[in-house]
Parts: sequence; structure tokens; C-alpha cells
Amino acid sequence: MKDFVKVANLDEIKEGKMKIFYVEGEEIVLAKVNGKIYAFTNFCSHENGPLGEGSLNGKIVTCPWHMAQFDITTGKVVNVPFDTEKYGKVKDIETFEVKIEGKDVFVKI
Repeated sequence: MKDFVKVANLDEIKEGKMKIFYVEGEEIVLAKVNGKIYAFTNFCSHENGPLGEGSLNGKIVTCPWHMAQFDITTGKVVNVPFDTEKYGKVKDIETFEVKIEGKDVFVKI
């Protein structure tokens, strides 16, 4: 069963930015878009590139290694700029439910 775990303070997450956190053996990225906090895995589904080190444009995160793009609100792949038959498939990424209590950010892990 998954439980909510305190990950951060709201003040640590800036609008339009991402930050990597290590929680219970998981690397989780928190991002704030339009005032809402989203949580997703730090690993791209292509070759485990560090998504939290990529770029965030609105709700789209771009992997810094091969430029695959994902919607952080759903985890869905939105763009793959390379031949997946030749260089490997890209799957949706894992996202996590977020809960805010006061200034504390909790993620369901």
C-alpha cells in the first residue's frame, strides 16, 4: 500500500522550476506549474536520463539526454524526436499523487 510521505516545503518549489528529491529510495522531481505542484520520476523511460536536470516548458519536461518530452500532469509521452525503432522505445513516465497540508508537500509513494 502506498502512503503519503512529506517531501518538501512549498517554499522550496518555485514557479516554472523543478527540483529533485530523494524519498524512500526513489528519485522524485517536484515541479510547480500555474501554482500547482506535480511529482514524477526523475528517470526518462528511454535510457533513464535525469528528467529533473532537463527543461520545463509549461507542463512539458524535456529529457536532457535525447530530448524525449513528457506531460508532467499525466506522465504521457508527448514528443519523441528520434527513430524509436532504431534507438529504442519511449514509454510514459510514472507520476505521483501530491497533497499539500499547510506549507508541507506530501507525495504518495
